[in-house]
Amino acid sequence: MTTHHIRTKNLLFIGSHVPRRCGIATFTSDICMAVATEYPETKCIVGAVNDRREVYDYPERVRFVIEEQEVDSYLRAGEFLSINNVEVLSVQHEFGIYGGPAGSHLLELLRSVRMPIVTTLHTILQDPDSQQRAVMLELDRLSSRFIVMAERGRAMLESVYQVAPDKIDLIPHGVIDMPFMDSNFFKEELGVEGKTVMLTFGLLSPNKGIEHGIAAMPAILEQHPEVVYVVLGATHPNLLVAEGERYRNKLERQAAKLGVSDQVIFHNRFVAIEELKAFIGGADLYLTPYLNEAQITSGTLAYTFGAGKVIISTAYWHAKEMLAGDCGLLVPFADHKAISSSVNEILSQPTRMTKMRKRAWKQGRAMIWPEVARRYMQSFDRARVAASAPALFWENRPIRKFSAPEIKLDHLFTMSDHTGIFQHAIYNLPNYEEAYCTDDNARAFIFTIVLQELRGQDKAVERLAGTYLAFLWHAFDNKTRRFRNFMSFSREWLELRGSEDSHARALWAVATALGRSKNSGHRSLCALLFQRGLPCVADFTSPRAWAFSLIAIHEYFRTLSGDCVVAGMRDKLTTLLVELYRANATKDWPWFERIATYDNAKLSHALILSGHWTSQGEILDIGLTSLRWLVEIQTSPDGHFAPIGCNGFWRRDGVRAHFDQQPLEAHAMISACVEAFLITREPQWSESARCCFEWFLGRNDLGLPIYDASTGGCRDALLQDHLNENQGAESSLAFYLSQIEMLRLEEADPEFH
Repeated sequence: MTTHHIRTKNLLFIGSHVPRRCGIATFTSDICMAVATEYPETKCIVGAVNDRREVYDYPERVRFVIEEQEVDSYLRAGEFLSINNVEVLSVQHEFGIYGGPAGSHLLELLRSVRMPIVTTLHTILQDPDSQQRAVMLELDRLSSRFIVMAERGRAMLESVYQVAPDKIDLIPHGVIDMPFMDSNFFKEELGVEGKTVMLTFGLLSPNKGIEHGIAAMPAILEQHPEVVYVVLGATHPNLLVAEGERYRNKLERQAAKLGVSDQVIFHNRFVAIEELKAFIGGADLYLTPYLNEAQITSGTLAYTFGAGKVIISTAYWHAKEMLAGDCGLLVPFADHKAISSSVNEILSQPTRMTKMRKRAWKQGRAMIWPEVARRYMQSFDRARVAASAPALFWENRPIRKFSAPEIKLDHLFTMSDHTGIFQHAIYNLPNYEEAYCTDDNARAFIFTIVLQELRGQDKAVERLAGTYLAFLWHAFDNKTRRFRNFMSFSREWLELRGSEDSHARALWAVATALGRSKNSGHRSLCALLFQRGLPCVADFTSPRAWAFSLIAIHEYFRTLSGDCVVAGMRDKLTTLLVELYRANATKDWPWFERIATYDNAKLSHALILSGHWTSQGEILDIGLTSLRWLVEIQTSPDGHFAPIGCNGFWRRDGVRAHFDQQPLEAHAMISACVEAFLITREPQWSESARCCFEWFLGRNDLGLPIYDASTGGCRDALLQDHLNENQGAESSLAFYLSQIEMLRLEEADPEFH
């Protein structure tokens, strides 16, 4: 299926988050801020994993806290995502920050959500144990995409875990956008003016190998006595709880024993970004003496590389990849002699240092946070497109018949008050702010009439009918002979006249009552509205207004078929639609316009009626031919209904919009197909109507029910990868009226069930 470009507007990031002190927390904070800054129209929020009983003083963007060791907390987070209409879940994955064996509690959250999941892997293990492998395989099953920060990470995903190559995005760790500056600019601020600064920063723990950097200092000072080694960072919180400052004290004692205490400067604190920029800016060399080769990413390495610093590092995976091409120097693990030799070598080659710095800084421009944010958003959008592919839900599934639900009116009563029906909903409650419109009160009035025709008189439904008709009467302006459309909650009209479409829908509603209602008062009032409102239609230019008016006329003719004036209007409108078709239709595009937009089947429906009741076979054939084309182009390869989307529609020779798919289109198709069946008795039309109706029940591109059986309402749209959960009047009435059409079909076709 061809899909149009989408922009993700509602993101949630899962991971630890500052003020918690760990690398993932810093990354989650940075990537969330970067995306929010680059895409201000996108809502970016965080679900933070908490590792202690007390909750950190999180910033406002942290909207939900997950207790690391509580499985129920992960499930509650899933519910939070669903009710907040999150479109993409961005997971920062590191085995150690989630509860359960190998962090498996996270999987409970991921299994409970339907939105696409994009997982950023901060650790990828070459030799996972059985539990770690099981978690990774389940992550692969649940994630729409993976993001890795190094080429080796991509290769390991493919070779060790058999992840599909086209599922992996390589996006580097983000870096601060710092200018290429002389380090001396910052040194006075740091109290190291006139010194050559070698820097290591990050949370202190034994795997960082800082003792080997300190051990290298005597040999470095012999050749370059101006060097100072700055060790910036607090002790890792977990290590602090386990053994206090034992590791830091050990390092300080080591420096004293070697006689380099004055040249090794410890800053025992976790610094904010602005202060960190000063430390990085003031560094001449950056040292990462880490002890673990299997480190697939390092944020500190990325930050200093992007700032254009000379880097000396042990040969762990990320460093080997990033420093290739003479962008830094690699040394063996736990080898202080190699460190001192490399430091002395590079400090004696200032020209090479400058070239190395420039090379790193230029490459770092592709790693600055705004660029990384753009690439993350591309990954998010790709995940949404992939998640919306019909094959995801229908491949290898048997096509089954969906049982039609009983007519349930709870939501209709919820959406109506003594003035009329509210046009929009917030979830399943009326939205007072956008109040009322003639369009929806006309639809609601039609429904109350045809429902009572089918079921017999119902006092509660009859009261609703009276309310909707009173609204239509008030909407009609006798001076202009036009219906107004939009009314505020304070009952003030918001326009002098409504659209041509809304006027024609109102005529359709009152004509339906004329032909079907048992209430004589309602019929008399409707006759006045129809007679006063029909003449202006002769000057309308909207093809859909012509079609709605033609359908209204045929309802009127159910009882008053001898009206010559109305018959003349029918002929005029029919001619306008036929001429429009002849002007635009081709063999490959048998349609009335150069673009297929909304309520499309109503154009075909109107000519099917006119052609049949005036016994003009050519007109009937245009209606059936155009409707047959609509059925064909809106049937997916899997056989389910897939209406033209409203986000761009479909211009001839252009790209068809597949989303957002709206209930209005399904109802229009059902109504037209039922009419085609009643006239032709060809079973293809009853099957097409059934197919369109099943779209409401879950046989659609996402496999999700549009109809809400719990409320009796209907959701507003099927979007690229999720539902619009609001249950407005237009959508709900489209479903109610479709139910009536299916009952009509069942009565007319003994074999239909």
